[in-house]
Amino acid sequence: MKICFRPIVALFGSIALLPCGALAQAPRDAIASILGTVHDGSGNGINEASVRLQGQGSGRAEEHKTDASGGFGFPGLSLGTYVLSASKGDRHSSEVTVSLTTGGSVQRVDLTLPLSEVGQKPQMEYSDVQSFSVAAVTDWTAAGGHGSDTSLRTSEALNREILRLKPDDRHASTVDPRASEREQSLRSALDKAPQDLQANEDMGRFYLAAERYSDAVPPLQAAFEIDRNNERNELALAVALARSGSLQSAREHAMQRLSQKDSPEWHRLAGEISEKSGDPLNAVREFERATKAAPSEENYFTWGSELLAHRAIWQAKDVFESGVKAFPNSSRMLTALGAALFGGAQYEEAARRLCEASDLEPTDSEPYLFMGKVEIAAPNSLPCIETKLQRFAQMKPADPIANLYYAMSYWKEHGKGVDPQTLHLVETHLNKAVEADPNCSGAYLQLGVLNAARGDFAAASAFYRKAIDADPQSTEAHYRLGVAYDRLGEKAKAAEEFRLHDEFEKQQAAAVDRQRKEVKQFLVQVGENSPGQSPHP
Repeated sequence: MKICFRPIVALFGSIALLPCGALAQAPRDAIASILGTVHDGSGNGINEASVRLQGQGSGRAEEHKTDASGGFGFPGLSLGTYVLSASKGDRHSSEVTVSLTTGGSVQRVDLTLPLSEVGQKPQMEYSDVQSFSVAAVTDWTAAGGHGSDTSLRTSEALNREILRLKPDDRHASTVDPRASEREQSLRSALDKAPQDLQANEDMGRFYLAAERYSDAVPPLQAAFEIDRNNERNELALAVALARSGSLQSAREHAMQRLSQKDSPEWHRLAGEISEKSGDPLNAVREFERATKAAPSEENYFTWGSELLAHRAIWQAKDVFESGVKAFPNSSRMLTALGAALFGGAQYEEAARRLCEASDLEPTDSEPYLFMGKVEIAAPNSLPCIETKLQRFAQMKPADPIANLYYAMSYWKEHGKGVDPQTLHLVETHLNKAVEADPNCSGAYLQLGVLNAARGDFAAASAFYRKAIDADPQSTEAHYRLGVAYDRLGEKAKAAEEFRLHDEFEKQQAAAVDRQRKEVKQFLVQVGENSPGQSPHP
């Protein structure tokens, strides 16, 4: 069975890839179609609404945009039961269940976005975001985070990873096999009519969706020159310029538009430009302006992520909490909130939020990857994580990281027990990890730890050496190998491993210190009437 993928373009041209029609290669008599319209309460079709189709039991989803009349279609579906829903901005339809039971049939579905919601902006309850302002930036300090250095390093790593989270269709990343054919078709159309607005716009947006920003600039620039009043095209051009490194040109477009009107899209882009230009203070203020003007999921997430990246942990937590309240079905918002809570040493609450995120998107790997790192770094075992990581391992039995994280979580939750039943389960999943990836250093390391727990230091040392072969700078593997050699009476080998451990530890500490110095930390002023904020920096 082959599953194809098509690109879905989000705001600012980011790309997500979702499965095309389920079982598109099935026999003709085993497929059917769903067609329909998204309209408001008065029956008017809604353009550019997102229609999501979820196959029951399959875990796969597909999303299409409606056309100018509000129409949409999902051809080539396998027989079965599907759930459809529509959304635009922060407006959502009810879910509709459709059963396809006859090959070649066409089911029609109408989805309604209530008229009372059309054109309304969700109101951000700023009473939920405790009063604060970012006053300045400073060099890195330990302020803004709590816990051991291991927890702090994990928190910093999670903060960086938050920035790459995409909206809730982010988990699909397979390249569209028809992208090359589509590119050739668009290029041919543009070559035939180089001054055609639509041809330039289509070519530029294709490259923007593919994150080929330098390629996107020429056609988008041409589209802008043809019609300078088209703000949508100018925004796409400015995004391409910013992400291809032409920050000054992108800034000129943003400042010109913002001088004409207050626009959340342009504020967010201005924030992105400022961050890339090394001015995080202006960036966070622009992101805040964007969120106040349009409290969308994307704006909440961008503002909170900027605060988190610059160690304003508690303020990021407040923003993400408000984002979760406004968008309770946003898996990435819950994941980001979990990272912020972990950075504030609220480990159990962090675990709970990450588990909630995994329940919203059970087939998405991201929440599991976050909770695995949190479980390893937290000083104590955490609620709910073991069962979620078990689901991850069952869902992806050939994934080395899924098996490694579940093994480590299970062992930690069972008190590092050395009873045969516990060790057998842990060993089984660690062996699955190294079978799936012979260079999985972490799994070899834990197999060494497991054999050391059995008192078999010869076997442990063999696994530690494999861990080092896969990752020569694994400080823990060098240290544990030194301990194993010492127990085996090989004192010279032990001394050498301890020396390598100390050398690599110093190198890694210096690298972390350099990395921290590159990140400016926000100095935050907290409002006097902000209960519970007094301990925050």
